[in-house]
Amino acid sequence: MAELGLRTIDKVMWRLLPFLMACYFVAFLDRVNVGFAHLQMSKSLGMSEAAFGFGAGVFFIGYFLLEVPSNIMMERVGARAWIARIMLSWGLVSTAFGFIPQLSSLTGLSPDMCFYLLRFLLGLCEAGLYPGVVFYLTRWFPSAYRARMIAFFMLAVPVSSVIGAPISGLLLNLHGLGMEGWQWMFILEGLPSVLLSTAVYFYLPDHPRHARWLRKDEIDWLDDKISQEQNLISKSAHSGFLKMMLDIRILMCSFANFSMQGATYSITLFLPALITQLGYSNTQTGFILAFPPFIGAIGMVLFSRHSDRTGERKFHVAAALLMLAVGIAGGALLQNPPVRLLFFTLANIGSVSLGPMLYPIPASFLSKGMVAAGIAVISSLGALGGFFGPYLFGYMKTLTGGPTTSLLLMAGLALSGALVAASLRVRKMPTGLVIASTETKLGNL
Repeated sequence: MAELGLRTIDKVMWRLLPFLMACYFVAFLDRVNVGFAHLQMSKSLGMSEAAFGFGAGVFFIGYFLLEVPSNIMMERVGARAWIARIMLSWGLVSTAFGFIPQLSSLTGLSPDMCFYLLRFLLGLCEAGLYPGVVFYLTRWFPSAYRARMIAFFMLAVPVSSVIGAPISGLLLNLHGLGMEGWQWMFILEGLPSVLLSTAVYFYLPDHPRHARWLRKDEIDWLDDKISQEQNLISKSAHSGFLKMMLDIRILMCSFANFSMQGATYSITLFLPALITQLGYSNTQTGFILAFPPFIGAIGMVLFSRHSDRTGERKFHVAAALLMLAVGIAGGALLQNPPVRLLFFTLANIGSVSLGPMLYPIPASFLSKGMVAAGIAVISSLGALGGFFGPYLFGYMKTLTGGPTTSLLLMAGLALSGALVAASLRVRKMPTGLVIASTETKLGNL
């Protein structure tokens, strides 16, 4: 039985996760490349820091509005069709950012307004991808593996930065056909999403029983393990959506996510500008910003492995948010550039490590039918932090003339999230399913 479990998990992991990681890689790149575009776009369009912060953050309003409906639709129509739709729509919208001056001229709207509308539309289009994939993984992996598997999937975030930051910096040097580097960056980084949408539809199975590459005994083992875990959930688990929405544990998880996203996206979107102010070129900035996510990826894997082995989630989440807070505060108060970069690296470790420990938590107290919605609620409410943080950051930076106050506010936001996460009342996840041979092999993730 141990050999069957190891073989099944191994097959599923290598069949699904690299592909899902590639999808999220291009999604995250399309979401945050606006930080590099800011180096040229704001001057080109005459946009203030506050206006950029609002435009960058309004993405999360659209994301919030459709996050839960998107996850519900995915459960109804199937993962492959819905994820393919998400990728096609956001790829087209992301590419459209490269044509903001032309769209402004065609519609009569100001460039600022075109930027706001496209960011809002991008949020609508991308809504549901991350929580949808997290829910999708709950159908394929028992809880003892989920934090690591989500961490494997989320490696796309730091990898997107490690690879994408230098590429974005280089693309800013492109000029031609009457367009500037920031326009070419949006166009060339948006098209891969469009191309991958077709591959999603033909590659992803909706459920283990649809996986022709699994044997019948492997499908039965997987269904049995996941069903056993659902039976461990208390009979008092939620049966209604409204009741789930008002559960204090869901709201506390949402705030932890809110504080992480508010702090993280503030520094992600404004950090390229902070680096160039130190005298580095766009290309050099791209390579410098590849360092923090590289180290962050290592920290995320170590965090998630330890969380899976112990079955403990909430204090791991709190520790990640505390690292984020300390890293941002150190980056704000210290003046030495290499030391500041090290503190921002610490912040990156905390930021990318949170998701793999946070999103398995709802499965420990929600009924099977509510897990998808619970994950989506945590993601959607948390996404509002992605609007609040960058807007407040940009506003305070304009008001004070520098980033220090803004960074300290974001550090305080992350710290408050850590305190809330540590106060969560949730049980440990089961660890008994992790057998020695599996631990040895999957421990390398």
